[in-house]
Amino acid sequence: MPNVEIYSKSNCTNCEKTKQIFDEIQLPYSEIFIDQDYRIAVDMINKSGERTVPQVFIDKVSVGGYGEILMMFGMS
Repeated sequence: MPNVEIYSKSNCTNCEKTKQIFDEIQLPYSEIFIDQDYRIAVDMINKSGERTVPQVFIDKVSVGGYGEILMMFGMS
């Protein structure tokens, strides 16, 4: 099973929608909150090149945010 990490922050609508997609397809993920520690946000930016959340990584590869996840799973 792939290792899925979702970088998110509190009160983020697209983060919640992204997690809901993974819940619906029953693919477990770990959630990493960027608003709890600035260093985590910097790490996400360095890994993905993006400053927006959510940012999803599958097996340590950045696959994008909510829009990319919708397209990836044919939900757009």
